[in-house]
Amino acid sequence: MTNEHVLAVCRSNWEYRGVDDASVREMLAELTAHLEDAAAAGRTPRDVVGRNVRSFAASWARARTPLHRRLPRMAALVPLVVGGLLLMSHLVHRTTVVDIDAGRLAFWVSIGTATVVLELRRGTLGFGKGWLVALVVGLPVMLLTRRLAGEETLFLLPLWGSALLTLPGLAYLLVERRRAPRPPAA
Repeated sequence: MTNEHVLAVCRSNWEYRGVDDASVREMLAELTAHLEDAAAAGRTPRDVVGRNVRSFAASWARARTPLHRRLPRMAALVPLVVGGLLLMSHLVHRTTVVDIDAGRLAFWVSIGTATVVLELRRGTLGFGKGWLVALVVGLPVMLLTRRLAGEETLFLLPLWGSALLTLPGLAYLLVERRRAPRPPAA
């Protein structure tokens, strides 16, 4: 692992997470100074950033992006995830109305909670391991709740209700897409 590799991984991670350009430049300058000081002391880049450069970059990005700036993102994306799961349920069951029982409600609440916890911990809602962890949490909670509370319908959710849940997340994603820097024209 070289200093250039560490800096490139960190820059990429911070830009992906939406850290503003001025902060990225400042963080890179600070990290460069730390890496140069470590090299002068006979230490390796791994001694500065640890074994996992991505985790180091993510933790630094979280420290630079306070919770109050991440809350709107979570508030928009959690309903998007729940609404997306509900829309898939409509599609799989080929119905315009989904029966919501205690087990399903517990499933969505646990997935939402796991999603928020992962967002707070990692600073991102990746579609890899994070969603797998959320499902691993959600399925046992759903099965246990159904076993304890039964499968009695609490309420019916129409298709338009599921679609309505996705709107805040879709609007947020659209705004983020427009805010993202565009590559220079060729």
